[in-house]
Amino acid sequence: MSAEPLSLQGFLTYRLHKLNKLTDRHSSEAYAELGLGVGEARCLAAIGQFAPLSVNDLATRANLDKAQASRAAQMLVERELVRKSASETDARGVVLTPTRSGKLLWKRVMRLIAQRNHDIFGCLSAAELRQLETFFDRLIAHSERQGVDG
Repeated sequence: MSAEPLSLQGFLTYRLHKLNKLTDRHSSEAYAELGLGVGEARCLAAIGQFAPLSVNDLATRANLDKAQASRAAQMLVERELVRKSASETDARGVVLTPTRSGKLLWKRVMRLIAQRNHDIFGCLSAAELRQLETFFDRLIAHSERQGVDG
C-alpha cells in the first residue's frame, strides 16, 4: 500500500458497500411486491434451498445475524410460509422447512433473485462473470479464514 491514503471512493470495500446498498434498495422494492421484507425474502430463499435448517444455520445461509434470522423466520411461520418443528437431533432446537405455499413463493423469490442478478451483472461478458465469480470465491474463502464477519 502507498503511504498516501486513497480517497474514500477509491477503496474497494467502499464500492462494494455502495453496490450492496443500491442492490438492496432495488431488491427491497421488488420483495415488497411479493409482500416480503428483505430479511424475510433472504430467509425464505435459504429455507427453500437448504431445508431443513436450524435458526443458526438459517442465519449463516441468509447472511443475517441470529436475531434477524429468528425474527424473519417467525414472521414466515406466522404467515404459514414456513413450518417450525422440533429438531430430532437437538431437544432445545427447532428446524425450519417451507410449507406448500412457502415453496410457491420461494420459486417467485428465486426468479426475482435471478432477474436482479441479471440486472446487476448483465453488463459483464460470460468470461468476465466467470472471473468475477472466481474472485468472489477467493475473497470469501480468504475472509472466512481470517475470521472476517459478514
